Amino acid sequence: MEFTPTDEQRAASALAAEIFTDLSTPERLAALGTTADGHLWKALTAAGLPEAVEDIGLLGLVLLLEEQGRTTAQVPLAATCVHGLLAVAAHGTPEQRERLLPPLRSGAEVAAGAFTHGGAAPPVRAAPAGAGQGAARSAPSRAPARLTGTVPVVPWLCEATLLLVPDADRRLWLVRTADEGVGVVPVATTAPWSAGRLTLDGAPAEPLGDAEGPGPYDEVLATARTAFAGLQAGVCAGALARAVAHTSTREQFGRPLSTNQGVLLKAADAHMDTEAIRVTAYEAAWRRDEGLDAAAHAMTAAWWAAEAGIRVVHAGQHLHGGIGADVTHPAHRHFLWGRQLGACLGSGAQLLEELGELLTAHRTEEPV
Repeated sequence: MEFTPTDEQRAASALAAEIFTDLSTPERLAALGTTADGHLWKALTAAGLPEAVEDIGLLGLVLLLEEQGRTTAQVPLAATCVHGLLAVAAHGTPEQRERLLPPLRSGAEVAAGAFTHGGAAPPVRAAPAGAGQGAARSAPSRAPARLTGTVPVVPWLCEATLLLVPDADRRLWLVRTADEGVGVVPVATTAPWSAGRLTLDGAPAEPLGDAEGPGPYDEVLATARTAFAGLQAGVCAGALARAVAHTSTREQFGRPLSTNQGVLLKAADAHMDTEAIRVTAYEAAWRRDEGLDAAAHAMTAAWWAAEAGIRVVHAGQHLHGGIGADVTHPAHRHFLWGRQLGACLGSGAQLLEELGELLTAHRTEEPV
């Protein structure tokens, strides 16, 4: 395994850190509310960072998302790259890549994925495009279709123009949010993201690529888990950095809080959890970029991000004392992001069950 970033990945990460630090300030985030930061999104696309993901790979994207997580910047970078750029580049037909990739690279298109928590496919049904909305027959997997179903929460749905929607058979479909039969209703989540409830009522859809079977679904899901784990690593690193800065300057009984053993131990545990999230996300991303099987590694990264991530942001809030309970303080924002990312990745028990099933299936397939 080689986790050392390439020169291109290092340069992209440094540029992202500079842009996020300069433009995604606590004051600006407070003023945005739950809307995406359009000015920041334009700056990222003008710098060519979403487009660069095709060259720097999933590991490069994880590095970019770490920098986003440190500042909790409100832009749909992960969703657009995972469910748009990387999905279309890996699984789209030549015609789809030629048509869809340019606007995704430029930021003119924003993508989102209507995936449910965990590995279960959403209750979305596909019927042949020429059939009535109540048709029960399944659509041919590589023909246009009309989708019907509901996905309760889709991150960045309200900003998206293009959706990647899996059906109950784990086939992937491309849907335009502006088309007839697509309903988008904003919903409130723990974190101040632009999330929404997606309702499909005979919505027109085109299949992504021409591959048969659930392979593309599994790969996109693994890629999304890895990317969101990288984002969680940044959120945790940012929360911990704020806690360290606070306890190093805040004094109690004439000495900094950071000199107390209990504070040191809690911060040390949070640091180890953060590093575990980071290294498992790096490994899963590296394996994907190298063309190796990364499904189990993506689940492992997601488990660490869900379980340890919540521990870290709770510790960060706790180390701030009463200030951590102030909903207007930046520390509380990291807490909210960590909780929401944990929910999006799925519960730890759910991920462990899925990982166990995968490992068991692989073992039974091996010759005795």
